[in-house]
Order: sequence, then structure tokens, then C-alpha cells
Amino acid sequence: MERSSVTHLQELLELFPVVAVLGPRQCGKTTLLKTVAQDGWKHFDLERQADRHRIAADPDLFLRMESGRLAIDEAQELPELFPALRVAVDADRGANGRFLLTGSVSPSLIKSLHESLAGRMAVLELGPFTAAEAHQESSTPFALALHSLDACLELQPRVTLEQIHDSWLRGGFPEPWLKNQARHGQLWHENYLRSLLDRDLPRLVPGLNHRRFRSFLQLLAGVSGEILNQSDLARAVGVTQPTIRDWLALADGTYLWRHLTAWDRHPTKRLVKHPKGHLRDSGILHHLLRIRDRDELLAHPRMGSLWEGFVVEQILRQLAHAGEAVQAFHYRTGAGAEIDLVLQGAFGIVPVEIKYAETGDPRKWRALRDFVAEQDCAFGILLDNGAKVRRLDERIVAIPATHL
Repeated sequence: MERSSVTHLQELLELFPVVAVLGPRQCGKTTLLKTVAQDGWKHFDLERQADRHRIAADPDLFLRMESGRLAIDEAQELPELFPALRVAVDADRGANGRFLLTGSVSPSLIKSLHESLAGRMAVLELGPFTAAEAHQESSTPFALALHSLDACLELQPRVTLEQIHDSWLRGGFPEPWLKNQARHGQLWHENYLRSLLDRDLPRLVPGLNHRRFRSFLQLLAGVSGEILNQSDLARAVGVTQPTIRDWLALADGTYLWRHLTAWDRHPTKRLVKHPKGHLRDSGILHHLLRIRDRDELLAHPRMGSLWEGFVVEQILRQLAHAGEAVQAFHYRTGAGAEIDLVLQGAFGIVPVEIKYAETGDPRKWRALRDFVAEQDCAFGILLDNGAKVRRLDERIVAIPATHL
């Protein structure tokens, strides 16, 4: 399956000496690396002992001897490599596309990379499949359409309603899609979580109580898509509030959790300052909630919040794969007016309200219309399950989720 990030990755390799592809384990980073880094590239995997020992013995010497283009998988396994990469890059600053790295499951990895390779490196965040990618659609039209209301009005369907509901239920990790068996998907998600909790996270946080952290993830599944109160989470898990803060940072840094800060830029209205978030992969989320099929999903009492998190993730993954640098927020006033996602980037500020059902009732998107007027946005988006793109008023457009 071709990834929507291929074009942007090739662009970054033309512009930077080092490119790092970061994301959760098993999301397709190695496959992407092998797809892009073919003729003329040498490949090394730092989870393979022979490769790791060869590089770790003397990273500077290794890079002097291997003067060609190098693709290095799971770079977080050898932080000593990063200073050596800086020396190698500075020895020939005019040569771009020399090093392609992948990395996962390490909140400190990006910090280490930037400290060692500031100005020499670009980062591409790769997530699991979007619904469109899972169904053989690798372009990123929605990311481009955010620059223009007219472009939004021209968007066309990319998947069917059946396909997007299938993707919502199953999540986006490639392996269950390639096997395409319901029982395999259930077992895969459980073993993925076990591997993360038993192996990866304890390596990052020695002494982490993985059973209690599993309870914490179960609790996060129950509040996915909701405003977070860290005091309530701490009481529920039986740990201190600083521990909850650290665990949220760990979940976010290991690509399990998507942290959304509150939009706080309003001259007059009192705004809710608490953050919001959701488990990034809907397949992992539904596994933790024991949702097995579509009937159970659609009957779930928090179905609307589950749908909201899924759609937010579809949007943010597509933007990352397209190379659109954005900041993402949620918005809620003290009076209860709410917008699910506020995007800020080169296109300006675009608020996005997410509804499962198609609606033509202006009361359902009053907060969106008010935000557009108060922040002087070019336009706002209502994302729903309508049959086609509709213009709701002068600066509000409704876009079906099938068009993402």
C-alpha cells in the first residue's frame, strides 16, 4: 500500500542532509524507508545486533568509512550516533539526502535529534494508515484544501461510508489490514499493547509499574475525546497528580495519546483551559473498550466522542503526511460553546466542528459560526456524514468524512 507521505519524504531528502521518520512501532516506517531508499542506499537496523555493534564501536569511524547514502532503522537504539552524524554532515554541508533515519517509542528522541542536528535535519511524523490509505488512496487533497474555501468546495469522495466505518472500527496499523482477519486483529492489538507495556515503556522509564500503567491506559480509553481533569485521573488510578502528568507526557511522546491544548486567544470570553485528548489509534481504543463489531460501536454511549477522535486523527495524520506544519487546539467557553478542533498553520486559522450525523440545523454549528466571525477566519468546516459538500453560509462549509 502506497503511503501519502512518500512525496513529502522525497522533498525533504532533496532539501536536508538528514531526514528522520518518527512514529509508533509497526506503523510502516521501515516499509516506507525501503520504498524510498532503494538504489544507492545502504541499510542498517539498530535492532539487529550485528548492525548495532558495527556502528556503536566507533560511530565517527563508521560514518567516515560509509560515505554513501545511509538508511538507519530504529535510531533511538543508539543516541551516540547523533553527534557523529553532525560531524559527518558538517564535513560536507552541501550534500543533501545523505541520511534517512527512523525512530519510535522514545519521548527523548526528538530532543536528542534536535540538540545534535539543529539546522541539519527535517522530521516527518508517520502515523498508521488513514482510512484513505487503507483503501488504496494515497493523495492528500484535504490538507491542500485548507488553504482555500473554494478548494474545499471542490473536494470529492475518497472512500465509501462502508469503508470509513470499517477503518474507524479496525484502526490504522498496517499488519491487521494486511492479514484482514477479525480474530487476527483482536490478537494483534492485545500483543501490541503487551509488547509496549512489558518491553518498550520499561526501557524508557525503569521501574514503571506496567500493570498500573495498563489501568491508566484503560482509563484514558474511557475519557478519550473528553476534557481531562488530572486530579480525577490520579484518584482513579491511585497515584499522584505529578505522576499522571508524567504518564500523559509518556503516552503522548510514544504516540499512544494525542494531546490537544486549549485555545486561549479570545479578548472577552472566559475559556476552559483544561487540555483534551484521545487515543490516537481507534483500533487500540476499541480493543481497550472491548468493542468488537460495528453494531457495538454505533450503540456505545460515547459513540460521538469516539467518532470525533477518529476524525481528528484522520485530519492530523493527513496534514503530517503532506508536510503541513500545524498547531492543533480544542476550544470551549465557560458557557459551553465548543469546537472540536482548531487548526493554525500557513493557511491561517481554520476551526473544525465534527458531527456524526448530517445536520442542516444552524443551532448545531452556531459556535463554529461565532468563532469564525470573532477570530476573523477565512472559513470554518463542519465535518459530518453527509452525501456531498455543502455551503452552509458565506464562510461555513460542510464536508463529508468520506472526502478526507
